Amino acid sequence: MIDFPILSFLTFLPLIGAGLILTIRGEGEQVAKNAKYSALYTTLFTLALSGYMFLRFDGSSAEFQFVEKHVWFESLGISYHMGIDGISLFFVLLSTLLTPICIIASWTSIKERVKEYMIAFLVLETFMVGTFCALDSILFYVFFEGVLIPMFLIIGIWGGPRRVYSAFKFFLYTLLGSVLMLVALLTLFVQTGTTDIPTLMENPVSSLNMQLWLWLAFFASFAVKMPMWPVHTWLPDAHVEAPTAGSVILAGVLLKMGGYGFLRFSLPMFPEASDLLAPMVYWLSVVAIIYTSLVALVQEDMKKLIAYSSVAHMGFVTLGIFTATTQGVEGGIFQMLSHGIISAALFLCVGVVYDRLHTREISRYGGLVKNMPKYATVFMVLMLGSVGLPGTSGFVGEFLALLGTFQVNNVVAVFATTGVVLGAAYMLILYRRIVFGEQVNKDAAMMPDLNRREIFMFVPLVLMVLWFGVQPQVIMDKVSPSVDKLLTGYHAALDASDAEKAEAVAPAAGEEVFE
Repeated sequence: MIDFPILSFLTFLPLIGAGLILTIRGEGEQVAKNAKYSALYTTLFTLALSGYMFLRFDGSSAEFQFVEKHVWFESLGISYHMGIDGISLFFVLLSTLLTPICIIASWTSIKERVKEYMIAFLVLETFMVGTFCALDSILFYVFFEGVLIPMFLIIGIWGGPRRVYSAFKFFLYTLLGSVLMLVALLTLFVQTGTTDIPTLMENPVSSLNMQLWLWLAFFASFAVKMPMWPVHTWLPDAHVEAPTAGSVILAGVLLKMGGYGFLRFSLPMFPEASDLLAPMVYWLSVVAIIYTSLVALVQEDMKKLIAYSSVAHMGFVTLGIFTATTQGVEGGIFQMLSHGIISAALFLCVGVVYDRLHTREISRYGGLVKNMPKYATVFMVLMLGSVGLPGTSGFVGEFLALLGTFQVNNVVAVFATTGVVLGAAYMLILYRRIVFGEQVNKDAAMMPDLNRREIFMFVPLVLMVLWFGVQPQVIMDKVSPSVDKLLTGYHAALDASDAEKAEAVAPAAGEEVFE
């Protein structure tokens, strides 16, 4: 363990960087340049600090580590409580990795209000890291909802022609679901007298009726954030209109908050409700996988195609999590991390060609392998990772999630597996149309290959796709103890509930025999 509050440093260091950028005075290019470098150095230092935290993390322990706790409102039991376990560790790392990449991706494409743009991303990083570190339910809610504000501004100010419509749609969808979660959190506090997440995880709600209502309230928020079918319609609009870096962080981190919420709240706090309603989640996931894959097949916009593919991939996550099996839950977590890397890199690929040709229409491209061979190579690795080719990180997550699903419901697993085939179809078609074929567009044929900045941006993501595909135990070794503890508590709560029901029935049967 370490002596200084590393999680608080990680969480609020970007906010300090945003404050420093606010002090920059002047006009023109120099202000923009200073803001860019300030944001980049802040996010790189945050990334280095998260790497140090990773090295000091004890992967053999299932307990929360680097814990900080300070009482805020003693009468209400609300405290500033931070800590991470094997589940939240990698989501913090993913957030701190993608943010500097987003800053680099925006280096030349953002030309107006650069200072405000960099501030928005630094504030966003604070809220993202805080969400995965918070161990108090009210603190979690503050960070979880705070993410909406900078993302709303990023889409609404620096987005495409329909940016205002998309920003409001994104904000209202996610806010509405989260209001129900707030009601559930307040109900939990009234019922239990605490907002401490570890305490609530170890002491599930006893009443099945109460569990069901609270589970549904949390589900409303997390399902929109994932997003699950049929509350996914905000995502394609948000992705299409958002700037490239906005799409990267939206797909890479924000969607994962829903899955993280299921693991932190739904399974441990409402085990009976999760078990009872799991079949509903299975079939919603299957519909999402198949339906959005079919929709992706007919897209002519690159961003929309990748956005719909994200909904399909998140379907595997919810399937895996609610199987409540070791393979399923670990597969769901791995799939979230893998998708966070692959989808972020795919949106960067779209941004690279959009910056050159200013269009996302697939038909405007073709034959890029001739004049952009480096780009074609990077795109190929990421496409194969999205398809789930063995040897890439995409394969591990999908395989484990499907393996867990086969253990609990063969029919659901068979239907879900069709999504793998459809995923291969739309990604291969996309790659063929963009990279191969004739160069009918002279402007596309004149586009330059990846420059040094873009190569620097892609290299870590491509290497991780390959590394995690070959060495998944790098993640699994640290995730497994926390998953085992989660599932042990989950199944113990279900067994205790079954025992109580048996005891309630037994006396009645005995009395009947006696009479």
